[in-house]
Amino acid sequence: MKLHRNLVFAVIDALNLIFNENEYADKVVQKVLRFDKRWGARDRGFIAETTYEMVRFKRLYAEIAEVKAPFSRPDLFRMWAVWAVLKGIKLPDWKQIEPTPERRIKGKFDELSKIRKFREAIPDWIDELGEKALGDKLWTEEIAKLNEPAEVILRTNTLKTNKETLRKALLDENIVAEPIRGYPDALKLVERANVFVTQAFKDGMFEVQDASSQLVAAFLDVEPGQRVVDTCAGAGGKSLHLASLMENKGQLISMDIYGSKLKELKRRARRNGAHNIEVREIDSSKVYKKLYGSADRVLIDAPCTGLGVLRRNPDSKWKMQPEFLDKIVQTQHEIIRNYSKIVKPGGKMVYATCSILPQENSHQVQSFLKSEEGKDFTLVKDKKIYASKSGYDGFFMALLEKSN
Repeated sequence: MKLHRNLVFAVIDALNLIFNENEYADKVVQKVLRFDKRWGARDRGFIAETTYEMVRFKRLYAEIAEVKAPFSRPDLFRMWAVWAVLKGIKLPDWKQIEPTPERRIKGKFDELSKIRKFREAIPDWIDELGEKALGDKLWTEEIAKLNEPAEVILRTNTLKTNKETLRKALLDENIVAEPIRGYPDALKLVERANVFVTQAFKDGMFEVQDASSQLVAAFLDVEPGQRVVDTCAGAGGKSLHLASLMENKGQLISMDIYGSKLKELKRRARRNGAHNIEVREIDSSKVYKKLYGSADRVLIDAPCTGLGVLRRNPDSKWKMQPEFLDKIVQTQHEIIRNYSKIVKPGGKMVYATCSILPQENSHQVQSFLKSEEGKDFTLVKDKKIYASKSGYDGFFMALLEKSN
C-alpha cells in the first residue's frame, strides 16, 4: 500500500481536532475531507476509515506508543505508526516518523490484547459498568462487536417506492445492496459508498438508518389516520418511518427541544414526501401539556448514553464522563413521566433507547410502572437488542398500553 503524505497528514489533523479540541469525529471527518478537492473516493476512504479506527482504539494505540493526552503532533504520529505497523503497512521514510521498534510494538500488542479494557480500548469506568450490568461473558462479546465499523443500512421510503425498485435504482448507479431477513424495509450495502450523492437519495427513495433503529417505529403499532406524537424526534429518522407506516394519513406531531434538529426534519420530510408531519419545538412545558390525553400513540425515543451505537460514534466513549450516566437516567425518569400523559386512554406508548444498560432501559420501565403516572399502564412486550447477537446497533424498546 503506497502511503501519500497529504492523506496521512489529514488523518493527524483530524485526530488533533478530535482528541485535543474535543470536536465530534463525524463533523471533523466531513471538515477534513473538504481540504482537497482532488482527493478521490479511495483517498477519502483512507482518511475516514483510518481516523475512525484510531479514534476507536485510541487507548490501545496510546498505550503501545507510550504517549499520554493531550497529544502533541509527534505523539499523534507515533500512534499512527503503531496503527500502520499493526496493519502490516511499511512505514515511509519521513522526518515526522521516528525510528519505530516494530517487534516491540507487536509484542506489546500481544500482551495488552489479553486485557479487555486495552484490547477493546475503553475507559476503566465503562468497562466496569458494562461488566456489572451485563455480566462478563455478554459484555466481552458486546464491546468487541461495538468496536467493529458499522455497515451502511438503508430504509426504503415506502411512501415513494418499494425495496426491489430501490435496489434496482441503486444498481443503476453502481451500488449493490441486499435485503436483510427480518427487516421488511432494509437494504444493506455490500460495499461502502457515498449514497447521499445518488439520484435515488435526492428523489427521497430511502434514508440511512441502522437495522435495529428501523424496528422502533414498527414496535409502536401505528395505523393510518391516528394521532401520533414523537416526543424526542431529533432530526426525525423515526418520525419519517412513522409517516410511511401511517401512509401519510392522520397527524404526526414531531417534537424536540432543539429547533435546529426540527429544521433538518422538515427538510428531510419534504424530500421523503411525508406530508402528515407537524413539528413543534418544546420551548416550554406548555407545548407538551397541551397534548395531554390526546394521542393514540406516543414514541419516547429517550436521550441516553448511546452505548449501543458506539460503532457509529466511537468518540463518545472518550467524551462521556461517569456523572453523565446519573444525569441522563434522571432525565429519562422525568421524560417518561411527563410525556406518558400525552397517551389517551386505550392508547399505546413506546419507550426506546440506543443503550444496552438495564438502568436506562428495563429499570426505567419498571420504575415508571410503579409510579403514580404509570399506574394505568401495562407492559405489553419489550425487546433488548445486542450488537453481538443481531449484528446491528444495541437498542431497547418497550411497548406499554394505557387502560381505558
